[in-house]
Amino acid sequence: WELTRQTLAYTNHTLLPEALEKWPLRWFEMLLPRHLEIVLEIDRRLVDETRARFPGDEGRVERISVVEQGTEPKVRMANLAIVGSHSTNGVAAIHSALLRASTVKDLAEMFPERFNNKTNGVTPRRWLLLANPGLAGRITAAIGERWVTDLAELARLRPLADDRGFRDAVRSAKREAKTRFADWLKTTAGLVVDPDSIFDSQVKRIHEYKRQLLNALRVVVLYDRLRQNPAMEMAPRTFFFAGKAAPAYHLAKLVIKLINNLAGTIDGDPAVRERLKVVFLPEYCVTMAERLIPGTDVSNQISTAGYEASGTSNMKFMMNGALTIGTRDGATIEMAEAAGEEHFFLFGLTAEQVTGNRGWYSPQWHYDHEPETR
Repeated sequence: WELTRQTLAYTNHTLLPEALEKWPLRWFEMLLPRHLEIVLEIDRRLVDETRARFPGDEGRVERISVVEQGTEPKVRMANLAIVGSHSTNGVAAIHSALLRASTVKDLAEMFPERFNNKTNGVTPRRWLLLANPGLAGRITAAIGERWVTDLAELARLRPLADDRGFRDAVRSAKREAKTRFADWLKTTAGLVVDPDSIFDSQVKRIHEYKRQLLNALRVVVLYDRLRQNPAMEMAPRTFFFAGKAAPAYHLAKLVIKLINNLAGTIDGDPAVRERLKVVFLPEYCVTMAERLIPGTDVSNQISTAGYEASGTSNMKFMMNGALTIGTRDGATIEMAEAAGEEHFFLFGLTAEQVTGNRGWYSPQWHYDHEPETR
C-alpha cells in the first residue's frame, strides 16, 4: 500500500460534481469482486485514521469515506484517487485553491502535504510555430529562434511594442492567417466569411458553465441594435462557435440549434448581412483549431468564474495574438498576470462574487426588468 501511494499521483481536471465519478457498489461487486475487497480495506483504514485524528466528528468521517452511504452505496473515485496517491494537483492556481477549499476540503485537511498546483500548458511548437508560420517567422526575425523551446524569450518583444515596423509585420501576419482560414472554410464547407471583419471566436465544449448561450444572446442584442439603428457605428464582426456536446446533454444540443438558427436569421436579413455574421463550425477538431486560432482577433473565455478548471484554448488564442475577453477563471487569471492586467478585457463576476450571490441571484429578474434582455 505504501509503495502504491509513493508511485501514484492524481491530477484532478474538474470541480463539477457530475464529472467526479461515483460507481455503484453493486457494479464493483458484480464486475470486480476482488478489487472491491481491496477498496473496502482501503476505506476501513481511512475511516480508522480519520476517527483517530478527528474523534467524534462523524460528519467528517462520512464525507471522507471512499464509500458514499445512501439508498445505493457508491464508491467515490476521486476520494479513492486522493487516498491512494502521494500527490493531488489541480490544473490552474484558482482551480487548485478551490479544490482544497471546497470540492475535497476534508481530504485536503487530512492530507495537506499531498495537495499542489500544476497549471496546464500547450506546446508553442504546434500552436504557434507549426499552426501560424507567418507570425512565428516575424517573431523569429525580431528576436531569434530561442523562443521555440523557451517561451519566456517572448518577453524580448516588449521593447518592440511601439515599433511601427514590427506592429505592421504582426498585423499583416494576422491578416494572412484570416485570409488563409477564410479560403479553407470556403473550400471545405462552402461558407463565405469576410477576413476584414473582426473574427470573434468561442471554441470549446458546449456546456452551460462555459456560457455559449450568453454569447449567443450578446449577438442577438447586437443584431437588435443594428436593426433599430442602422447608422450605429460598429466594425463588421464574424462570430465563430465550435465544440462538441455530450450525447445526452439535451440543453447543450438546443444551444447549438439556437446558434445555427441565429446564423440563418442574420444571413437572411439584408439590413445586417454585411456587418454581422454567425458561423457554427461543424466537426470541430485539432486540425480546424490549427487554422481558426491563428486567424482569431477576439478570444471568448467567459465561463462562470470558479467553474473552469484551467482551459488550454485560451493559451493557444493568446499566443497567436488574439485579445482575451473573459472572466477571472482557470488559467486565464495567470495569463493576465503574465501579459499585464491592462491587456486583459475583464468580464463578469469573480469566483468569490459568484459564490456570494448564489443564494439570491435570479436570472428571471433581468428578463422581468430589462426590456432589451426581454
